[in-house]
Amino acid sequence: MSSRTVIRGGLVVTASDEIHADVLIEDGRVAALAASGTTAAEAWTAERTIDATGKYVIPGGVDAHTHLELPFGGTFASDTFETGTRAAAWGGTTTIIDFAVQSVGHTLRQGLDTWHAKAEGNCAVDYGFHMIVSDVNQETLNEMDLLVEEGVTSFKQFMAYPGVFYSDDGQILRAMQRSAENGGLIMMHAENGIAIDVLVEQALARGETDPRYHGEVRKALLEAEATHRAIRLAQVAGAPLYVVHVSAAEAVAELTRARDAGLNVFGETCPQYLFLSTDNLAEPGFEGAKYVCSTPLRPREHQASLWRGLRTNDLQVVSTDHCPFCFTGQKDLGRGDFSKIPNGLPGVENRMDLLHQAVVDGHISRRRWIEIACAGPARMFGLYPQKGTIAPGSDADVVVYDPHAEQTLSAATHHMNVDYSAYEGRRITGRVETVLSRGEPVITEREYTGRAGHGVYLPRSTCQYLG
Repeated sequence: MSSRTVIRGGLVVTASDEIHADVLIEDGRVAALAASGTTAAEAWTAERTIDATGKYVIPGGVDAHTHLELPFGGTFASDTFETGTRAAAWGGTTTIIDFAVQSVGHTLRQGLDTWHAKAEGNCAVDYGFHMIVSDVNQETLNEMDLLVEEGVTSFKQFMAYPGVFYSDDGQILRAMQRSAENGGLIMMHAENGIAIDVLVEQALARGETDPRYHGEVRKALLEAEATHRAIRLAQVAGAPLYVVHVSAAEAVAELTRARDAGLNVFGETCPQYLFLSTDNLAEPGFEGAKYVCSTPLRPREHQASLWRGLRTNDLQVVSTDHCPFCFTGQKDLGRGDFSKIPNGLPGVENRMDLLHQAVVDGHISRRRWIEIACAGPARMFGLYPQKGTIAPGSDADVVVYDPHAEQTLSAATHHMNVDYSAYEGRRITGRVETVLSRGEPVITEREYTGRAGHGVYLPRSTCQYLG
């Protein structure tokens, strides 16, 4: 039994085109596009017809940086694979790539198996995994080759968090050398964690314990220094590099310089760095704890560099680094000591809408919105054109988006399993109306019609930005 859906009358927006077209979906894939009103389009019949008149028809979002059920700081991220992927769907995101964690003393395979067990049968939308490499040794390096072969093609390392995820320069170089051989992509959390720990210790000794000091000790210069060092290590190894959650103007400058020199260096930023700032970390009482994440929020003047980097393609991807912790019972573990506040913000539901607001505000074009939120991450992590576009043969991950609807972001109405919104009270223009995942309606005219277990695991090819 084949199932057919037609989406009629919308403006189809992809990273490369904008066209008034009807979209024919058959058996979970895009079968054809035809200009609206033409004989070809009018001849299509289907069991389900969706009227997208006056709306955008866009690819489902690809959020390439989430942390669901992540253990951190003595607690766990509050979104499960079920709640997190459901919230993603509400926000127009139909693919997430989460991070499986290798614990020190364990193999990559053990970490990956643990994350498969968390996700399997629980996801409302499709998902893949990156691998956090915490313990570089010969066995780990050999395992990296095997993981690439089976579709886990990206590996994250940390220059931050000594004693937890931290890798030293020698471990980083070895992993980069291996990725240069096997085609994997190293993702780097670029902050000088050794130096930051000194500044944390000194701040606490001075009695500087409030959340705002989290941002003050994690200095922009230490992000820039680590970014520079990661680029040079990758250059020595002959490996590509992807720097995650870039927040500082000085770090953007390092990426820009490397790219101008022809290096395969890529960068990601996140909505929190584009829309929030140290003003939020300094909110009175303990409210600033809601905004503690790493890399930290920066003074507002850094935002211009991030927007410019997105426009010039020195930053290619906007992901969320969605890692939610409830204000009550989790963030408040750090009352009296900012270093004990679990690091992370909720955002998987808000990314597509906030970036549409950036279109409304004139920061980026509509096509660039789709590039940085859908096509770019899909290409970066080996999922294009299965994901990230609307084209014959692509998965029918399609969002009908109302560009005129107004909404107010709030914890009272969001679907993430967290007790606050980082964007509480923010009025934005644009809203998801209907979401299809592989042709199946997950959100239908602002009603959840999906189910846990619909989402399937996605093996990935290697980075498609490389020759």
